[in-house]
Amino acid sequence: MKAKTLKKDKVNIITLGCSKNLVDSEVLSGQLAANDIDVVHENAKLDHNIVVVNTCGFIDKAKEESINTILDQVELKRRGKLDKVYVTGCLSERYRGDLEAEMPEVDAWFGTLELPLILKQFEADYKAELLGERMLSTPKHYAYLKIAEGCNRTCSFCAIPLMRGKHISRSIEDLVTEAESLVQKGVKEVMLIAQELTYYGLDLYKERALPKLLDALADVKGLEWIRLHYAYPSKFPLEILEVMQRRDNICKYLDMPLQHASNSMLKAMRRNITREEMSELIHQIKAAVPGICLRTTLIAGFPGETEEDVEELKAFLQEHRFDRVGIFSYSHEENTSAYDLVDNVPAEVKAARAQEIMEVQQEISYEKNQEKIGKVFKVLIDKKEAGRYLGRTEFDSVEVDNEVVIHSTKKLPIGEFVQVKITKAYDYDLEGEVVA
Repeated sequence: MKAKTLKKDKVNIITLGCSKNLVDSEVLSGQLAANDIDVVHENAKLDHNIVVVNTCGFIDKAKEESINTILDQVELKRRGKLDKVYVTGCLSERYRGDLEAEMPEVDAWFGTLELPLILKQFEADYKAELLGERMLSTPKHYAYLKIAEGCNRTCSFCAIPLMRGKHISRSIEDLVTEAESLVQKGVKEVMLIAQELTYYGLDLYKERALPKLLDALADVKGLEWIRLHYAYPSKFPLEILEVMQRRDNICKYLDMPLQHASNSMLKAMRRNITREEMSELIHQIKAAVPGICLRTTLIAGFPGETEEDVEELKAFLQEHRFDRVGIFSYSHEENTSAYDLVDNVPAEVKAARAQEIMEVQQEISYEKNQEKIGKVFKVLIDKKEAGRYLGRTEFDSVEVDNEVVIHSTKKLPIGEFVQVKITKAYDYDLEGEVVA
């Protein structure tokens, strides 16, 4: 065991899973720093003596990654490289009892909403006055803005409500304050996240208040792009579209996970919407906001899915020609209602179907990108890599969407906007040159 010294503690936070987890880690970092505790995120120097692993428990692959990461940190502790290993996040919330028994070397386990208890381990106080203050782990020109916690939906495949609880909206005033604070730090783009954006406000204001929130955020000076992630299609508040069309700094971009397009699958998934209703909604969205970029997420291999269901999904993609599509193989999660169904699609068939569906989308994406050649777009420069600049248009979110590759002999400031003419296009990326 490592001998105790008078050297000051240094905490490293490792974040796994989604952007909502990332925000939680940033808030924890801000609280620790405010208590004069040295804290870093994903520390490459390895000069820390305490680790907090913020885990994901969403699907099998994510759970496996989280467990392996914890085991790696426990091994470092066993070798005397670490003094303490703490675990928080969704996996810990969901399986704490089992994990405590299997990994007694972990010093403490915490759920998703136990930030004050984590701070107590460091003899630190939760500072309520730090509303919206956090240590960003993203590049300083963009940040995620979590507008709500939890989810009231009962989708049969999803374990998120088990780990995150019921939907709790944050107030418009608090979110505007946080956005203003982010802008003061240099943030130009915020990505609104929640488990379900369109439910925002029903608990606080007794109405779907996302349109009001968008108008309030659009008034924040210096905030140039506001992007919407994770909008649920059932009972979609169409007023969002009017605000999006009216306010220049709200990106014409909508991430709306649909999960499937076969009515039998949508019913089994408890999505509270039919294929016909989804089609009507997509037509309304495109009519209200011409040129909007639509992103969706799908699941392949849900229990009972047939080849006919897959063909129906492929036809739906070809009909509506989404700009962006992500796809997951179904993961059979205990304590969800779908767990009572027989997981009767073999893993290799799930993977093959996912690949088949993505091949349809790949062709659509290529054709849509080809249409951009010769056009000029406002591009946010994210980074320089291998001698070239990488940026995004308003139609592309971080990590999941297209990048614009820019070759320029002139220095381009990271985090600034430039006008770029597209010269080449591929399946998922674009190339371009800066125009005056």
